[in-house]
Amino acid sequence: MKRRDFIGAIAGATATTALTACGQKDEPKAQAAQPMETVEWKMVTTWPKNFPGLGTGANRVAELINEMSGGRIHVKVYGAGELVGAFEVFDAVSRGNAQLGHAGAYYWKGKIPSSVFFSSVPFGLTPDEMNAWLYNGGGMALWEEAYKPFGLIPNPAGNSGTQMGGWFNKEINSVADLKGLKMRIPGLGGEVLKRAGGVPVTLPGGELFPAMQSGALDATEWVGPYNDLAFGFYKAAKYYYTPGWHEPGTTMECMINEEAFNQLPADLQSIVRNAMKVANLEMLSEYTARNQQALQTLIEKHDVQLRHFPDSVLKELKTLSAEVVEEEAARDALSSKVWASQKAFKEQVTKWTNASEFAFIRARNL
Repeated sequence: MKRRDFIGAIAGATATTALTACGQKDEPKAQAAQPMETVEWKMVTTWPKNFPGLGTGANRVAELINEMSGGRIHVKVYGAGELVGAFEVFDAVSRGNAQLGHAGAYYWKGKIPSSVFFSSVPFGLTPDEMNAWLYNGGGMALWEEAYKPFGLIPNPAGNSGTQMGGWFNKEINSVADLKGLKMRIPGLGGEVLKRAGGVPVTLPGGELFPAMQSGALDATEWVGPYNDLAFGFYKAAKYYYTPGWHEPGTTMECMINEEAFNQLPADLQSIVRNAMKVANLEMLSEYTARNQQALQTLIEKHDVQLRHFPDSVLKELKTLSAEVVEEEAARDALSSKVWASQKAFKEQVTKWTNASEFAFIRARNL
């Protein structure tokens, strides 16, 4: 072999050996498959198990978390009364007995006076306006501030849309017809009814129908046709009033136990909160799609009489609402701070709503 060929052969062999050695060095060693750890969470709700819209909305939050996390978080949902009572949800999540709670923020008025502003305010924000305030108007930061002392992280997780005015066993022709009326109506709406001479009662959804049937209640509001048909209120009262002046765009919440949330890695934290944003959109879409179908069934199949509150009644309720809201806001510093934010946002966004959606709907109805 010629000298130069011999040297070339040695060099080539050396290079091949070196590359092979490098490849062996850089190639990762096979790792034994590690079993995936699953975080088990409980969700308690204020709604009857699997109740359309609200109960199924809570189920949907759980499904989204389970799916989006690839099974790394598993959420089991408990309806009202299964694990804790409907009005015990807040305490259960705060104490860590459950990691999630699906409810309406106005139920916690006795614990957090400002909580009512994060659900719905009489003659207040529409569903879209409410979401705009929460996500882009500073509302979320204030909500988190309100729940922080209780070890909770609040989140919008649904919206029922503009609700109905309620079921009555008599016609409402004037404000005088509200005097002495025993009506289930929570939150600020209940305070307004009281100011008008009525008797507000707070009961969980599962107790409303028997209370109406027995005469313990003269009237009740719940949500809207989709839910009200499911509860069978048409069997207890025939007068169904609109509009829902007391709840023009009611946000449903899903609160998280802060300690449990902080134990999650960052990607799972993001999944949990974004699952609730998806559920927030989906619930409002569902109510918008289902309410008219249910209302038609109530009127055509069950002979329900749809009534509109007279303008004189609405004007008086609006005046009383303004008084009540200002008084409630003045009760503590945080309520005042929250209402100042929402009130300023309402004054600004209403101008756009009137110039856009209201103007278009008026034109569409010509």
